[in-house]
Amino acid sequence: MSIVHVIGTGTIGEPLIGLLADHRDDFGLEEVTFHKRTPLATERAKINDLVRRGAVLVVDEDRQAAFEELGHAPKYGAIEAIERASVVIDCTPVGNQMKGEFYDHAEGPLGFLAQGSEFGFGKMYARGINDRVVSLDDRFLHIVSCNTHNIAALIKTLAMDPDGESHLEDGRFLCIRRANDISQGSGFVASPTVEPHKDDRFGTHHARDAHGLFETMGYDLNVYSSALKLNTQYMHSIHFSLKLDREITVDEAIDRLNANTRVAVTLKRSANEVFSFGRDHGYYGRILAQAVVSLDTLAVRGGNELVGFCFTPQDGNPLLSTVAATLRWLDESTMEERLDVLRPYLYTEV
Repeated sequence: MSIVHVIGTGTIGEPLIGLLADHRDDFGLEEVTFHKRTPLATERAKINDLVRRGAVLVVDEDRQAAFEELGHAPKYGAIEAIERASVVIDCTPVGNQMKGEFYDHAEGPLGFLAQGSEFGFGKMYARGINDRVVSLDDRFLHIVSCNTHNIAALIKTLAMDPDGESHLEDGRFLCIRRANDISQGSGFVASPTVEPHKDDRFGTHHARDAHGLFETMGYDLNVYSSALKLNTQYMHSIHFSLKLDREITVDEAIDRLNANTRVAVTLKRSANEVFSFGRDHGYYGRILAQAVVSLDTLAVRGGNELVGFCFTPQDGNPLLSTVAATLRWLDESTMEERLDVLRPYLYTEV
């Protein structure tokens, strides 16, 4: 049986469960199960809708009665659901802890995935970046964060040749982050709030993770990132500076962007307009491209330094990578064909 089990129903878990359930037949899945830890009346409608779309609720055994009081009908216990799954996708902030306690010893699943913050969970992966070094032998994969997807896509598209030769001498990235997701009621900031540089070599985890992602392919890139939060819920954006070992023009950069399928381009310069496009034309509001580059902001400094701004499609890019990794484990020979159903949301222009 092809069973995918998702743990967590937050900003990544919830849309992922829905995406898998909606396309269960397209992906060749017999069942999609999901684990909800805490029974909450405020989230009853969300759980009911996921079940209506075909997903199966899983809860901890000692909380089953509390879920039933809310009107839910859990089908499996937490450990049982892990053991019977083909692929387990952990969308919680405790993936590494769960790996040590349960995943390392589970015999049933073909593979395990953890999301953004779980550094060290397994080999880093981003769809369209390091597919060639990911194999069925990689049982644990770490899907990098949405901003790391963005940074990696910029580097591969604008600073590397199709044959893989890198021309990047120095990459600098300022991650201008939204305060919180529109689905979240806490964590908002009242004004722009800067983040410390905790890593001597990379600044923030965004560049560290991008370096680790390319390191799986043998690169040792010189990258550095900074981050701040703005008092908005719309989108992350990134200011980037790519210093190359050769000259580049804005026209060449635009040609490179137009020739790839990883990155979308836009003539829009405001996050609300890009966000609105995703709301109206994306999959449940989500653009699945790795990045959206604002063409009007591109400039070349000193002949070999390309600078500009781009927007990050938030959880859209990790969603695509997560589904691709899942389908590879289930049947590598049909992975690309089964991903076709999502290609309409891989916009090349926004």
